Amino acid sequence: MSALSQSAFLPRTFQRATHLAARARSLAPASRRMAATASADWAQEDKRRLLHAVYRVGDLNKTIEVYQKAFGLKLLRSRDVPDEKYSNAFLGYGPEEDHFAFELTYNYGKDSYDIGEGFGHFAIATNDVYKLSEDIKKAGGNITREPGPVKGGTTHIAFAKDPTGYQFELIQREGKIPEPLAQIMLRVGDLDRSIDFYTRVLGLKLIRKRDNPEYKYTLAFLGYKGDESAETVFELTYNWGRDSYTKGDAYAQVAISTEDVYKTGDQIKAAGVSLLKEPGPLPGLGTKILSLTDPDGYKIVFVDTADFLKELEK
Repeated sequence: MSALSQSAFLPRTFQRATHLAARARSLAPASRRMAATASADWAQEDKRRLLHAVYRVGDLNKTIEVYQKAFGLKLLRSRDVPDEKYSNAFLGYGPEEDHFAFELTYNYGKDSYDIGEGFGHFAIATNDVYKLSEDIKKAGGNITREPGPVKGGTTHIAFAKDPTGYQFELIQREGKIPEPLAQIMLRVGDLDRSIDFYTRVLGLKLIRKRDNPEYKYTLAFLGYKGDESAETVFELTYNWGRDSYTKGDAYAQVAISTEDVYKTGDQIKAAGVSLLKEPGPLPGLGTKILSLTDPDGYKIVFVDTADFLKELEK
């Protein structure tokens, strides 16, 4: 090829390459938007539910005894891990395949924990809060708020405290109660920010919000079914003017099931949220999980549904 033909050819090649690069750049944002939309859709398509709350206790045997005798919970399973110096016990009102559970963790040699300010309480629903309160007293439990109607409302409640210091709200409800483990209450510093995270990132439904101007707080209830009478829900509490809370070292995390931990990881990252642990199997157990924190620093773990069910078969 002559020098003249080279000079004529190169500009055309350069122009074509420039055109293709420009076209690729114009298509890239659209591709990213489509990927983000597909990932966002997965948060609603995925069959998720709250599996269990994980928290640390100072005396595992005593806590199990109180939960069984006072609260009427059932010991579903337990495991001891001497190599890592901890034990777990799972308690609930029904099988873990379709009920929420408490996962109690005892770390060898640690007999007390700081509950902190952020964790509020767990809630147990019952047909008769007065009877449950009496049963708790007879079993040696600690009622910290006697049963009665809430201020400014008609719902009858009471409060109890377990041996480590966790608070339990006892809520009276009529009719059938499919899931007595009713709520996990956490205090948050920005309610709108938290609602956006729990709905857009975790895929929960906002069931209701309630303002209490007299006591200067707002509540938001979120669940996967959208029916707080039929499932365990998050109760997020915003105290007006308060934007942060100490976390302590007692409450650990909530586990949520997912049909595909890898797609869930992609969906979370597409929402602009970083992961604490990338999706993958746990060493020695094989169960695939991922973890992240919410805007207030509360830890969330997604657990592969199929792997979780295999755990229950062991």
